Amino acid sequence: MVFLSRTQVITAIGAVLLVLYVLDLVRRRKLSEEYSLLWVISTVIVASLGFSTPLLVWVSRQLGIVQENSTVFAFGLAFSLAMLLHLSVRLSRLGQENQALARELALLRGELEESRPGGPAAGAPAPGRA
Repeated sequence: MVFLSRTQVITAIGAVLLVLYVLDLVRRRKLSEEYSLLWVISTVIVASLGFSTPLLVWVSRQLGIVQENSTVFAFGLAFSLAMLLHLSVRLSRLGQENQALARELALLRGELEESRPGGPAAGAPAPGRA
């Protein structure tokens, strides 16, 4: 029988609870499937390291980590950093798309005002004029 430390048990149970929470968020459509897959994979890895002492010891030795518990937390930290980087890239792309859409909307509004009979003065007063 291989001994599981208290830290391993807490980490593994936390990972299982996190998977259940992620699946519930997907079910309620609060989290997209794209992100849920990343979360489920990472928590399954953390849970398997937490529940399997021989696997945890082997991975720790291969990575040169002395304390096995540190391996679990290193994997969690690596996942967190990867997820933050991924979300930063997505947020940057969405910001650029938002700017492009705002520019296009401004151009379309300008064209619409110019195409009205009588030009822009025939419509509502221009901003800043009373």
